[in-house]
Amino acid sequence: MAVRITEECISCEACAPECPVAAILEEGHEKNPYEDYFYVKPESCVECVDHADAPRCAEACPTEGAIVWDMPYTAEFNEYYAEKNEQGIYKIREHKKKGLMLPEVKEQKFIADISMADREEAANVQNF
Repeated sequence: MAVRITEECISCEACAPECPVAAILEEGHEKNPYEDYFYVKPESCVECVDHADAPRCAEACPTEGAIVWDMPYTAEFNEYYAEKNEQGIYKIREHKKKGLMLPEVKEQKFIADISMADREEAANVQNF
């Protein structure tokens, strides 16, 4: 996943059209586990690697702290995403043949220069 939208989100809709991989869902979308703010699909987010120098959603977001770093969507963090999916924090897509699209099924690109400390602390992406 790489980035996550927090409850600081004001649902202004500035971020969603900036996402080059359509990973951001508006509030009320059936695949969004949150009712009051937008959601980044972890199995789709690529941190804008190969699309921009920094996550475009954060550049467009007017609200400090609404978009934060999360763990890379890689096999190393498979258990992390599986647990968060079970807790309802994420709503990871289920493929008809491949099953739950966890990182072990399909890893995503991420910005390697972001420290694990920043990811663990859910540091603000806008400060990147």
